[in-house]
Amino acid sequence: MTGLVVAMDGPSGSGKSSASRGVAKALGLRYLDTGAMYRAMTWWMLEHGVDLADAGAVAARAAEPEISSGTDPDSPAIHVDGVDVAGPIRGDAVTGAVSVVAAVPEVRARLVAMQRQIIGDGGIVVEGRDIGTVVAPEAELKIYLTASAEARAARRNAELAGSTMEAQQAALARRDRLDSTRRTDPLSMADGAVELDTTALNLDEVIAEVLRLVKERT
Repeated sequence: MTGLVVAMDGPSGSGKSSASRGVAKALGLRYLDTGAMYRAMTWWMLEHGVDLADAGAVAARAAEPEISSGTDPDSPAIHVDGVDVAGPIRGDAVTGAVSVVAAVPEVRARLVAMQRQIIGDGGIVVEGRDIGTVVAPEAELKIYLTASAEARAARRNAELAGSTMEAQQAALARRDRLDSTRRTDPLSMADGAVELDTTALNLDEVIAEVLRLVKERT
């Protein structure tokens, strides 16, 4: 398993984050949350007053923040300019803006290069929206997680105090639209990927199915 790369893609609420960490721990592999890197970039842009509606302004400053991402599945750290931002990047402001920042080609080019460097010789489970298609197209196993709109909204709603199902469904629909229609590296299922519908599965069942696929493929 030393050189194994497992690519886990899918939209928000499909269960890829929890499943990816669970699979990494079960296999004794490293773990990389590429979405956290885009959130970290977005947090930095907001902190520095960059106009996110101006793609040129975002592109011009995309090389400035120093972003580092840990690969321990038990505590996947994320730092920007030496500051631990694991909490702040999950706030509403970042969540509402990350798809806009992630659509900027210069942002994607920089972070994809960083992600490929972290992946290195393998031994890692990588989650995101363009892993199987762009970041690690040669991954030994590519998984594309899906779930019904209702299931995804319910999962998000359970995580956020004061939220509603209607609000989460609207937010997820907007995020899906932005992620799947961006010109650079849109969200899509990679060639050769295994589609896994998690609507009716709990976390343990999703992890077990991915582990079965790993065993089958390797």
